[in-house]
Amino acid sequence: MTHEPERADEDLVAGDFSAWLDAMQRALRGERDADVPCAGCTACCTSAQFVHIEPDETDTLAHIPSELLFPAPRLPRGHLLLGYDERGHCPMLVDNQCSIYEHRPRTCRTYDCRIFAATGVEVDDDKPEIAQRVRRWRFSFATAADRRDRDAIRTAAARSSPEGITNTEVAVRSIEEHRGRHR
Repeated sequence: MTHEPERADEDLVAGDFSAWLDAMQRALRGERDADVPCAGCTACCTSAQFVHIEPDETDTLAHIPSELLFPAPRLPRGHLLLGYDERGHCPMLVDNQCSIYEHRPRTCRTYDCRIFAATGVEVDDDKPEIAQRVRRWRFSFATAADRRDRDAIRTAAARSSPEGITNTEVAVRSIEEHRGRHR
């Protein structure tokens, strides 16, 4: 069975919104990893993103060469960042695959670009590959209440614009703070 390459203009099935919201909140609380249908997409790995690694991620730190890590600004000692190479690619991405997938940082384990489609938050301007993917995600809604939850999250995200935080942080906060039916 051959896998047809996806077209850049095709909608992508994001899944049932309610199920995604529950799973995303659990991932953000550290109860599970995000389960993203990437289908070979590596936009998040090739978009010049810094990856935050917390001090308790000893297994991850054991699998990343120390020369690739540097102290995270404005965070307590022990918080590190993994940078990117001259092309904007994660240095752990080898032959278009994560070379430390089983040991990847928590930030990577919880990253799900569908969060932008769910919250209506724009992807940061310097991440066009992620933005293109986000525009294609389409959630399904089993009930009117699911659609209201999505709308409430989008309203909260639109009202949130604290100085000094990224669009990603706005999207994450709006999901974390949503109380609705997903406690």
